[in-house]
Amino acid sequence: MQAARDRRWEIAVDTGGTFTDCVARDPRGRLRRVKVLSSGALRCRVEKIRGAKIAVSGLAPDLPEDFVRGWRLARLGGPREGVEVASFAPAGARLVLERPHPALAPGDACELSSPEEAPILAARLATGTPSGSPLPPIAMRLATTRGTNALLERKGAPTALFVTRGFADLLAIGNQQRPDLFAIAVEKPPPLYAAVVEVDERLAADGAVLAPLATGPLEGRVAELLARGVETAAVALLHAYRDPRHEEELAALLLAAGFRHVSRSAELAPRIRIVPRAETAVVDAYLAPVLGAYLRRVGEGLPGGRLHVMTSAGGLASAERFRPKDGLLSGPAGGVVGAALAGRRSHRERLVAFDMGGTSTDVARFDGDFDYRYETRVGDATLLAPALAIETVAAGGGSICAFDGERLRVGPESAGAEPGPACYGAGGPLTLTDVNLLLGRLAADRFEIPIRREAAERAAAALFGRATAGGPDLDPDAALEGLLRIADERMADAIRRISVREGYDPADYTLLAFGGAGPQHACAVAELLGIDRVLVPTDASLLSAHGLAAARVERFAERQVLAPLAALGAALATELRELEREAAAAVAEEGVPDGAIAVRRREAHLRFAGQDATIAVELGTGADPVTAFRRAYRERFGYLPPERPIEVESLRVVASSEGGRAAPPAVAAAPSEASPRGFARARFAGRWLEAPLYERGELEPGARLSGPALVVEAHSATVVAPGWVLRVDGARALALDRETAP
Repeated sequence: MQAARDRRWEIAVDTGGTFTDCVARDPRGRLRRVKVLSSGALRCRVEKIRGAKIAVSGLAPDLPEDFVRGWRLARLGGPREGVEVASFAPAGARLVLERPHPALAPGDACELSSPEEAPILAARLATGTPSGSPLPPIAMRLATTRGTNALLERKGAPTALFVTRGFADLLAIGNQQRPDLFAIAVEKPPPLYAAVVEVDERLAADGAVLAPLATGPLEGRVAELLARGVETAAVALLHAYRDPRHEEELAALLLAAGFRHVSRSAELAPRIRIVPRAETAVVDAYLAPVLGAYLRRVGEGLPGGRLHVMTSAGGLASAERFRPKDGLLSGPAGGVVGAALAGRRSHRERLVAFDMGGTSTDVARFDGDFDYRYETRVGDATLLAPALAIETVAAGGGSICAFDGERLRVGPESAGAEPGPACYGAGGPLTLTDVNLLLGRLAADRFEIPIRREAAERAAAALFGRATAGGPDLDPDAALEGLLRIADERMADAIRRISVREGYDPADYTLLAFGGAGPQHACAVAELLGIDRVLVPTDASLLSAHGLAAARVERFAERQVLAPLAALGAALATELRELEREAAAAVAEEGVPDGAIAVRRREAHLRFAGQDATIAVELGTGADPVTAFRRAYRERFGYLPPERPIEVESLRVVASSEGGRAAPPAVAAAPSEASPRGFARARFAGRWLEAPLYERGELEPGARLSGPALVVEAHSATVVAPGWVLRVDGARALALDRETAP
């Protein structure tokens, strides 16, 4: 068994909206890095054509023979008719197609589309396995935005909601909050479910049966739904958190009748609040077929392998036990885990994680341990599910830039992986990636895909020329800088929401910048927040994948209590022990040995009697929960109300496997002045200048340089703004300190 495990590849894949990031460790412990488009395609450029034979550039030079055989080659920026590849020779990157392509010419940008999902493509690139050949045994850890995108784009499965009679309009009414207080005409989004069915049953608030479940009247409606193609159901019955038997009986009936999936609210979120409990069940059911099919396709590409999926709380669950409601923030959660790991390596415990990718930016605060939320809003839905406290803003490298002649705008729309930014050559619009390229803040030769600066220039000229036709002249360079400032302000505001709004001063933290675009904007965002320290870890553009590799199998156990703290006495310890056993047993079900399981967190969610909001207090540390709660209450709200009883709303326990692979130790860092490899024309603070250009791989620990400067590496670039000094620390991270006020 151990020998088989030693021959297994360990691969962590984070599939984002634009790029899929992969870090792979081969059976000998060597690390490999891969970054591909999330569309599951490789980009290249046509060099020569002779009939069905084509020579291309831009593909990785180490691809094996016939790696792309069976893929389809299509031209970018025009009709996307594809022709299948019959053979591929890596020497000279020569393709032979099944027939001549009708639309390709030398110089055209083109795309090779894999028939497999992006995580499998990444695994093939990492292992050097051609298409059509089985992959070696792989233990894969996966984070994906597939569920989030399906929810936001409303591309889930047709779902029926079964709810206690009299509550058919429960989710249509919702909590009656007005997102826009000043909107005269409030337009509510349509519900996610395709049909609602009222169920004859009723429990009292204490769980007593007032009316038994009547299944007979449901038979005709169930048959009608199945005939309409509705094969997914969410069951949310009143007070089912007290006694789930009615939900369990109804779910069994639906599955026996032919429903393919049923989500039960009391199983997913055993909480008193019926509205978010029902919403959680609906979202889980709505996404289950979509995510289930996706994970099956990925799993089928891993014969003899094992697949775990990242949860929104930063832990891992096997694909078989993964629930869609637990994974809507899986990619960002991997980034927070990676940021915590990188911060510890550089001896930074107080961090603001700043993850700017291709589609969005995710920010989170880390203060020695993770900060959780147990109620999260994603799109139009509120979910009762544990998640890391992450704030997301639609500003990424692919965010589309617009100008109407009076106002500049960035996002929220994104160019995504297809067509992508204008410089990708696929006819995409002007995006932040193009803006950084045109302002000299990116090195075009360090992209994994062919980049066309002239395409970005045409997109910028078309945008500004069209918007100012007949109007005042516009300085294009100043407009490009203005677009950057808008994006920086939006990202800084997201950080304020997880720091200032919660009573924390961002100036007390280090801004840890990662993602492909984070290091380009880090100094500017830090200045807006009064932060004087920035850290760019190694492999910054792949840090979410590194976080996946370091994540642990983890389970939460929770129990609604709703009782005065003073009245619980010894029962509190009894409840905690039961939850500890429940959480540990759930981890053991994943195959983790008992000796490798630890209960790492015990929380009581407390509030003053008569209040709704709670504060989490850590138990088991020897601290008095009353004292801890009152201290936390004062820190958050700035005062303490008159003496009032304290109520335990709920208890939660977190159990997990042991930590992942340890990071390599930091090395000694003797100070030295770094030498640039050249200079690049870049624009800073309204001026064009020749900025020193450094290759990150050539900077040893202790190296020092001053801004303005650019540090380039594969997949990313770090912009060192004027007034900032960069030092390479013992963990090979780039530590930037602000020495002068902006």
